[in-house]
Amino acid sequence: MITGALAAAVTPLAGDGKRLDEAAIGPLVGFLAGGGLEGILVLGTTGEGILLSVAERQRVAELMVSAVGERLAVAVHVGAQTTADTVALAAHAGEVGAAAVAVIGPPYFAYDDAALTAHFAASAAACDPLPFYLYEFAARAGYSIPQAVIGELRDTVPNLQGMKVSNMPWEAFEPYLLEGLDVFVGPETLIYPGMAKGAVGAVSGLASAFPEVVADEVRSPSAEGTRRIGALRASLQSYPLQAALKRVLRRRGVPIAQIVRRPLRGLMPDEERAVDGILDSWLEAEERGSG
Repeated sequence: MITGALAAAVTPLAGDGKRLDEAAIGPLVGFLAGGGLEGILVLGTTGEGILLSVAERQRVAELMVSAVGERLAVAVHVGAQTTADTVALAAHAGEVGAAAVAVIGPPYFAYDDAALTAHFAASAAACDPLPFYLYEFAARAGYSIPQAVIGELRDTVPNLQGMKVSNMPWEAFEPYLLEGLDVFVGPETLIYPGMAKGAVGAVSGLASAFPEVVADEVRSPSAEGTRRIGALRASLQSYPLQAALKRVLRRRGVPIAQIVRRPLRGLMPDEERAVDGILDSWLEAEERGSG
C-alpha cells in the first residue's frame, strides 16, 4: 500500500517541447529519491501527461520505473480522452512494473454516470491487480466524479484502492474523504486538514521541485507548515507552473530544460527573474531557520 508524500513529477522535454528529454529522467529521479519522498506520480497535471501521445507516455512510464528501481513507488497517471487510450496506458503501466495507476475523468464531453462507470471500470480491469486510484480534479476534468459512480466502482472494481483529490476549497475536497478509500491530498494548502481527517498522504506538484519540503510536512503536518508551503506553491503558480518548476529544478542542480509542450508556454525573461527570486528567498529563509 502506498502512503506518505509523492511528487507529481514534471516530464523533461527537449526540442522546443516536441520530444522527450530521456537523458534528464535519471537525474530527475535521483533528485526526487534524495528528497525523502515515498513515491512519484508521473504524467499527471504537473507532468503534462494529457499533452503527450500514447507512445510518449508509455516511454516515460518505462523510463521512470526503470530509473527509480526500488527507491520509490511509481504511480502512473493514464487518464486520456478515450477509453481505448486509457485502457492501453493502464495495461502498459502494469506491464512495466508501476506500483499503481491513476485516472482522471476524460475531459471535454459531458458523461452520465453509466458512461463514467464503464470508463473507469475498463481502465481498472486493464491493470488489475495493480492498485487503481481515481483522480478527482474538477478544475481540469470540467466536472467532479459523482458519488454514485464511486459507490458503483467500490462494489464492482476489486483493485480500486483510493483517490487523489485536487479539488479546492476544502468544501469541494472534504466530500471525497470516503471511509475505506486511501485518499491523497493534491492541494498543498489542504495537507494539514486533509491528513487530520484521514488522508493517507499527499501527491504534490510542489514536491517535484521541493521534495524535502513536502515530505517533511506530510510526516509532521501542521497548520503553519501547510500555510508556508501553500504560499510557496501560490507564488510559483503566479507564473506558468510547469516551466517554473523546471527552472527551479535546474537551479537546484537537475539538468532539465524549462521547456514545456505547447499550448503551455515557457517563462518570459521577467518571469524567470521572479521565479529565481522566489527560490532564492525560500532558500535564504530555510538557511536562517536552520542556522
